Amino acid sequence: MAGRFAPTPTSDLHLGNLRTALAAWLAARSSGRRFRLRVEDLDRDRIAAAGPIAARQLDDLAALGLTHDGPVVWQSARTAAYEKALERLDGLTYECFCSRQEIARATVAPHGDDGLRPYPGTCRDLSAAERAERRRSRPPALRVRAEGAVVALTDQLAGPTSGTVDDFVIRRGDGLFAYNFAVVVDDACQGVDQVVRGADLLSSALRQAWLARQLGLAVPQYAHLPLAVAPDGGRLAKRDGAIGLARLRRRGWSVGQVVALLARSLGLDCPEQATAAEMVTGFDWSKLPATEWIVPRQILDLGQV
Repeated sequence: MAGRFAPTPTSDLHLGNLRTALAAWLAARSSGRRFRLRVEDLDRDRIAAAGPIAARQLDDLAALGLTHDGPVVWQSARTAAYEKALERLDGLTYECFCSRQEIARATVAPHGDDGLRPYPGTCRDLSAAERAERRRSRPPALRVRAEGAVVALTDQLAGPTSGTVDDFVIRRGDGLFAYNFAVVVDDACQGVDQVVRGADLLSSALRQAWLARQLGLAVPQYAHLPLAVAPDGGRLAKRDGAIGLARLRRRGWSVGQVVALLARSLGLDCPEQATAAEMVTGFDWSKLPATEWIVPRQILDLGQV
């Protein structure tokens, strides 16, 4: 059994990321689980500085005392594992040649939480000749045949949730495996049965739970933590998101003060300074807030240097 934290190396970890990491670590350690780290760097071309950014992310986690078990897993090195898992979906996938613009024009359904419209099934029943013709102009993505499956699960924090799973992409047209596929395969390979992450990823849990079942894998226990937001209630702006461990330390904060700030935002009782290890025995799911954490403006203003 294990929990995990899996950042994407597009930028340094801000307070919201660090808070989620602490919650995931406390949930794992308080239940006797191992704690895994994974760098979700599938798109190395888009994430040009993945290596240096990931190194800083891992340094921040270590500084906060968020120890991990086993080696750090890099998704960019796991293509062979994804290819092998894909073979188990024989008969459940089909080629898709649609662009995002074409999908938007083909459906009036609302956008999902990921900003994308559900796929209307345009390419689901193409003939072999039609697929061959379209391959001449565009490399296909690979979609699953979900057939409008309805999935229900009970989230540790969000409670019961359900919805219809569309035919989502598991491998892009450029050959890269998609997030929803890679994360399911990786969680299973790392023995992860507890996933604590931000509430913005709740909708993806339904797709991932459905896919895990098709691959014959166990579905983890999900816990989606309400996000950290700016005082106006909006998502942290880019300038606000820059407030992380390194910047706070440059402004005179100790690591213990940062841990205490994050712990208190999770509803835990702690002194002005604390270590992650000291918070393990006091971790309680019932104490975690059901609403977003409004990051104090005076803290966000520390980044304006």
